[in-house]
Order: sequence, then structure tokens, then C-alpha cells
Amino acid sequence: MRLRLLGFNLPLRWSVAVVSLCVASAWARAETEFILRDGVAVATGGRMVRTPFHTDPIEARIVSGTWTLPQAGEGVTLPGGTNRVWEAVTAKEDGNFSHPALRGGYVEVPYVSDSDCILLLRASGHTMAYVNGEPRAGDVYRNGSVSLPIAVRRGTNDLLFATARGGLSVRLAVPEKPLAIDVRDTTFPDLVLGQRNDTHGAVILVNASTNTVRDLVLVASVPGGETTETPVRSIPALGTHKAGFRIVHRGKATTNRVALNLTLRQRGKVADTARFDLALKPADQTRRETFVSGIDGSVQYYGFVPARPLPGSTSRTGLVLSTHGASVEAAGQAACYAPKTWVHVAAPTNRRPYGFDWEDWGRRDAIEVLELVQQKYGTDRSRTYLTGHSMGGHGTWQLGVTFPDRFAALAPSAGWISFASYGGGRRPEPTNELQRLIHRAWTPGDTLVLATNYLHHGIYILHGDADDNVPVSEARTMRRELGAFHPDFQWHEQPGAGHWWGNACLDWPPIFDLFGRRQIPEDHAVGRVRFATANPGISASSHWVTIEAQQQALARSSVDITWDAPARRFSGVTENVRRLSFSLAKLPTGSVPVVELDGQSLTNLTLAKGADRIFVSREEGQWKASTEAPRSAKGPHRAGPFKEAFMHRMLFVYATRGTPAENAWAFAKARFDSESFWYRGNASIELVADTAFDATRDRDRGVVLYGNADNNAAWAALLGDSPVQVRRDSVRVGTREITGDDLTCLFLRPRPGSDVACVAAVSGTGLAGLRLTDRVPYFMAGVAFPDVTVFGSDALEKGWLGARAAGYFGQDWTVESGEFAWATGGGSK
Repeated sequence: MRLRLLGFNLPLRWSVAVVSLCVASAWARAETEFILRDGVAVATGGRMVRTPFHTDPIEARIVSGTWTLPQAGEGVTLPGGTNRVWEAVTAKEDGNFSHPALRGGYVEVPYVSDSDCILLLRASGHTMAYVNGEPRAGDVYRNGSVSLPIAVRRGTNDLLFATARGGLSVRLAVPEKPLAIDVRDTTFPDLVLGQRNDTHGAVILVNASTNTVRDLVLVASVPGGETTETPVRSIPALGTHKAGFRIVHRGKATTNRVALNLTLRQRGKVADTARFDLALKPADQTRRETFVSGIDGSVQYYGFVPARPLPGSTSRTGLVLSTHGASVEAAGQAACYAPKTWVHVAAPTNRRPYGFDWEDWGRRDAIEVLELVQQKYGTDRSRTYLTGHSMGGHGTWQLGVTFPDRFAALAPSAGWISFASYGGGRRPEPTNELQRLIHRAWTPGDTLVLATNYLHHGIYILHGDADDNVPVSEARTMRRELGAFHPDFQWHEQPGAGHWWGNACLDWPPIFDLFGRRQIPEDHAVGRVRFATANPGISASSHWVTIEAQQQALARSSVDITWDAPARRFSGVTENVRRLSFSLAKLPTGSVPVVELDGQSLTNLTLAKGADRIFVSREEGQWKASTEAPRSAKGPHRAGPFKEAFMHRMLFVYATRGTPAENAWAFAKARFDSESFWYRGNASIELVADTAFDATRDRDRGVVLYGNADNNAAWAALLGDSPVQVRRDSVRVGTREITGDDLTCLFLRPRPGSDVACVAAVSGTGLAGLRLTDRVPYFMAGVAFPDVTVFGSDALEKGWLGARAAGYFGQDWTVESGEFAWATGGGSK
């Protein structure tokens, strides 16, 4: 039996939303919002797992093109043979669904429209959504910031939500205008009284039309300031863009609030306006400060607690970098500290309250803020310290172990060690060489692998012994590990304290007492360096030694080297080091030093005129005098793996030269990645069609290509010489070819003409292989990929067994000199 609604035949068992939200040929004068309450749900166990390969029977059907609208009572077979059934669900009065599937599964909430139109999707609680088959970003943390324009067609619309954390609500709204300023997600500074403020803000711009919009300008003005105009290059069709703009204010006002008036113009005409209030604070008060990130050109902020030096003090001020916990804003982190007389406190954001767990782009954000504040305020770099709570405690362990000579002391509070011990990152042990190479990409996040770097620091470990969030066993494990080799750490368990027991979790007097007694030594005072890295492209140096290149990419590399100043001799041992350099810039002048490594002595070394660095390299097991490697080679400036390509103000370039289905996928995927990176990392990414991309411009910007050699017109210019080639029916890596029309290939290469930027390819062989990329979790912390990874759609059923090939290019970025592994069978030849 069927029910006819608005001219559409629907199954009677569907209780679908039918409402005339669409307004033909007009925009709503006032926003109208509607809650969708009825759907079907199925539990698949699809929680957020930190792994490159996940299994998912629903996604498998979408990838293969066999997906149809599910009905209540319809069965689903999970990998392993377990059967589940779609069940009818109805949202509660407040619009929230409740069902076991919300802890790992899907909810289908169809919407029937009486016309084609554009609406705003405002769902919350989902990891992502498919809207009529197109992927759109989710709001898994339920912060209410996601409002995405979607094209609704006349008839039944397929709204499928992937869920993981136990909640979901779905709302649709009619946009008031086709181009708008969205006030849901702003990044604003606090202005400082009595000084000129030349700073930045950012807002979301919404394009509720089916065309890319260009020629936009954001006009910002504040009373007592200047009017600024900031160009906005483009906003994708049915998309959003976090747009930054300049704010200039002279620091004079009669109140502590300043009105910010923002106007969005297109070709001189006003598209939308908005008004915001900015705080105006005295120079000695805690505040937000903004900056433009080199990662993606977005506007980010950090919380800042300025020092209040004692009268007459002439000492340079130190700096404490404080990393926040999950769900905590950096401004809230900064507010936990009382001002100090001798150190500023800076709290970076990790790009978002959850962000990247202080790894990947969260790690980059922390270092950006550290360097910016050191330069802006002229801090005493020898008095630089690191602390944080919960996830920020992990950030303290991670940043400290990765950049050991940047901090004099560390103080993790309620911190967890790594994803291997906490946070859903436990990984299966590899059973073959292919899996081992993929696993190796995780090494930079393995705190304990690099633990000897903590010898650079004094350490204070703080934890509540009744912590029910991060178990005290995390701190006790670190106490045990450090106890085996570290002479300078302190430990305190607060009796009866849980996870958070007030500001003292951070502003703990014994921590600052330890900080006040520790300094980073000058290079000339350092006689021994014990340093390890997992990737010189992330961290390469400690004091006067730099690991320029590894023998095995992403495996632990280490040096233990002493400097004998009277004898002018470097001597020591190395592990997994291919190239090494020694800086003489801050050492006493004299003759060129002797270098003794791994029992081999290198004498008669020379320095190029004006140079202050010695280079040596290991060839066939022997150390030899060398010169600086060409910038085209792998090195600290650029080394991979795949995720490291998402840097240098990257562009997302999507294919338009394929079939209509391929082109639609490429645009939707690039937009989805842009939305996802914005949601997780407050990012601002420019989308460019392949035919509009000019490879001769902005050569030091990173590029992410969506598509393959057969459909992306920018491929030839950027990847034409690549040893990895992807076409509609095959992937070729060096001389090996893998055939099939359902393969995904992720890889990166140096960008032609640049010494720093990379090109990443998000690619697939056929439409199934392209769709398979949609939900590869490369924006999730704790998930890593080598330089090259190839896998098939059977990964959605078999997990790791779906991997076909993976590996790392050699130092010259070739396959032949690199390290690769291949699955048996699977169309490889």
C-alpha cells in the first residue's frame, strides 16, 4: 500500500517530512527553519576508528553505485556475517534522535520537496552526510556551526547521516539571500587599548547558489579606525568559505566594546552586511590575538596572558606555551592563569577545541604561535616552557618530544601518552611488509619511540589519582619510562582529584617553580646531544646537529654526539641516518672540526667560503664528507609523507575534463574536503577548477589534485613526470601496474618549480575508486599514510587486506631508490 503526497508515490511505512520550504523564484524575507523527525536507522559499528582502512557495508554500496533508499525492515550484512536491520526512528520533541545506531551507524532522513530549490542543511551530531549522494561535512561535536547550502530536487531527497557519538538532529532552513555572512563561526581578536591595532578577523561566507561566485570584497570598519577592503577570490557553488579580512583600530575608545561593521560586496554591489562587537582591553589584560597562518592562509587566534613585570625589572620576559584539552577554547585555557611577573603565557588553539590532538596541523599551529609570540614580544628564548592539560597534556608530551631544544621544561597535567595507549588509536600488529610500511607512517605520533628527547628538559608530571577520564596509569607509565634514564623529573598525584579540579590543574605553583629554575643552554655550552626524530620534515635539529635525511623513511632516526671544544671534534653514533650536518655558527671559532661517527673518522673536512655548516653523508655504510643536498631532494624542508602536502597555503584543484559523473565527484569531493578541514581545523581553502589553474603562478603554494590523469587538466603540468600515474583502469607505480576500476591512490610529489611545496593526488581509477576516497580519514589525527598508498574498494569489507601497495620515495623522490611493498594478486603486474 502506498501514500500519495504532493504528487509523489511513497511507501506507507515512510513517515517522511513533507513541507513547502522552497520558495520559487524568491528568497525568504525571514529565515524559516524546519525539523526533520522521521527516518530509519541501522547500527553498523562504524565508530570513529583511527585507522587508514575501515569496513562499512553502507559505504560499500555507495561506492559501488548500488545504494538505494532504505526501508524499515530491510537487512544489512556486516563484514563477518552479522545481520542488522533498518529500524524506524522518530526524533523527540527537541528534534534529537535516540537509537543505538547513533553510537556507530547510519540514519536515513528523507525529505520530500514540491519543487527544486536550495535549502540550508543544519544537522548536528553526525560525522558526515550524503545529500543525494554527495558528501557533506558533519558536526560530530554538536557545536552548531555547520549550515551548508544544498540543492533539493522535486520529489524525494536522500539525506543519509553517518553517526558515531550518540546524537543527531536534522534541520532545514530557507536562506534569506543567495550570498550571505554567517555569524555562526567567527574568529576575532580583542583590541588593545592605547595602541594601534592592525590585525585580522574571519567569518563564514555562504554561497546558496549553483554557481561559483567571484569578485567579492569584504569591507570592514570600526569607529576610531580605518576602513579596509579585503578581496575574496571565490566561494564554490553550494559552498561556504571562511574568509579573513583586516581590522585596523587606533586603540582609542570611551567604552570597552567596539562595533565592527562588515559589508560583503560583489562587483561593487552590497550582498550582505553584519555587525559584531569586539572587546577593547588594557594592554596588561588576558586577550585573544589573531594571525594569518602559513598552513592555509586562514585567520587563527591564540589566548595571551601578558606578563606584568615588577617595577624596575630589566630582564627579558620568558614564555609559557599552554596547550588545551579536548572541547576547550584557547581563550578559556588562557583565562585559567593569573598573570606572572616573568613569563607571558600563550595558548594556541590546535586549530579547534578538538582539532588535531596537537598532532599534524595542531602541532604546526602550536609552533606557529610559539614563533610568532617569540618574535612579536622579543621573549627570552632560553626561558621557554611547555605545559597543558588532558589532550593538552598529550600535546605537551608530543610537542616536547618532537621539538626538544625549543623548551627548557615540560609539565603535562592529566595527559595521555599517545593514541597507542588512549583515544581509540590501538592498531593491529602488521603481518606483512606492506602493512609494516603503512604502520611506519604513524611513528611521529609514537611518544615513547622518541622518549630519549626528554633528556633536554626538566619535567613535572601532574595527575589526579581519581581521574576517570584520562587514567592515572598514563602518568604512571611515563614515570616508569622516565625513571629508567631521566635524572630531572618531578611527580605529583593529587589525592582524590579527578580529571579537572580547578585552575590549579594548570596554574600549579610547583610547575612554575620548576620552570623558573630551568633554561635552555646556549649551543656553545652544549657538549652532548642525544636527539631522535621520526621525520626530518617535521623535526630535524637539536642545537648544533641536524639529521638531514634518513635511510628508512619514517623509522626512528637518532644521534648521540659529543662536542669536544678544545679538540674541535664531533664524535658519536647514529641510527638510521643518511645525511647529517653540524652547525658552527654558535660554536667557538677555530679550525674545521674533525668528525668521528660510528667508529669512522673524517678529517680534512672543508667549509665553503662563508659557510658555517659541515655536511657528511653515509654511502654504502661509509661516512664521507659531503655538501648540502640539492633542494630538489628530500630534506628538512620537504620530506613527505602524504599528509604533509596539505601545507603552504594549498589550493584544491578539481577535475572538469572527465565524464559528467567524474566531474561531479571531483567538485563534490574537493568541496567536502574543504568543509571538513574547515570544521576540524578552522581552515580557509580555495577551490579552483583544473582549467582555471595556472601552474606558473604561486609556485610555492601546495596543490591537492582531485581526479586522475584522464580527467584532471592540471595533472600533466604538475604530475606529468611523476613515477606514479593513475588512469581510469590502472595505477602505475614505477614499473609496476595495478589494474582495476575501483582503486584509490593517494600520493604526493614535489611541486615543479618549488623547493618547499608539494602536490598531493586524491585519485582513483574508475568512478568507484574515486568515490572510495570520499571518506578516507586523512584529516583525522592518529591516522597516517606513506608517500604512496593504493587500495581497493574491497577494503570496505576486508579492511587492511584491501591494501594493494604502499611505500616511500627515495631521497631523490624516485621509486627505484625508495622502499615499496606490494600485495600478492589483486591485479598487480
